[in-house]
Amino acid sequence: MTENIKDKVVVITGASSGLGESTARLLAQNGAKLILAARRLDRLQALAHELGLGDDATVKVDVTDRKQVEVLIAHAVKVHGRVDVLLNNAGLMPSSMLESLHIDEWDRMIDVNIKGVLYGIAAALPLMKRQMSGHIINVSSVAGHKVGPGGAVYAATKHAVRVISEGLRQEVKPYNIRTTIISPGAVATNLIDTITDPAIAANMKKTYEKAIPADSFARVVAFAMSQPEDVDINEVLFRPTSQAY
Repeated sequence: MTENIKDKVVVITGASSGLGESTARLLAQNGAKLILAARRLDRLQALAHELGLGDDATVKVDVTDRKQVEVLIAHAVKVHGRVDVLLNNAGLMPSSMLESLHIDEWDRMIDVNIKGVLYGIAAALPLMKRQMSGHIINVSSVAGHKVGPGGAVYAATKHAVRVISEGLRQEVKPYNIRTTIISPGAVATNLIDTITDPAIAANMKKTYEKAIPADSFARVVAFAMSQPEDVDINEVLFRPTSQAY
């Protein structure tokens, strides 16, 4: 499961905690060259130090700022000369009922979950086309396949990630670029901490009572990355065995 990972240059957004942090740990163990990005630079630097990465392995990035994402990819190229994998992992889930009109939260989800992914693609794609190789991994969700009360906007953003990724898959065939969508169910991260609506938060905590560890996601990333170059794992949907939703 961890073949073809050693020495690959991997850029991870949202790497300071949760899915991104867990993935960074696993890929570092298998010899990947990592560039870690998030807004919380102190956490990134602590993680990089723990993993034995260099001082140039972290970049403070807000994925809603296109210029910052461009700087991130340029930094990876400056340090390592190329980008083999981009993991667009940064995301938010402040779910609420539409009637609550948490419009600022809707805007933030759209900016991070959709625009952040698009900005990552925009920054990495020209480089990968020149390389005639690369792998873009976008993070959707079970909510990218179905919607429930209180999850309309979040689900819409994650459906959008799947649509964007599928369009990208079809467009990049001439450039030997691979694309993967990963749709997790209840995985133990701090994602539910972004929910400000008390009733929705309480219901979501019940769903997450049997959440599986974040390293389950990391193993899926490693599985997709480790395939031979002529194998393109396009989509993985996974949940806790006990999760009905």
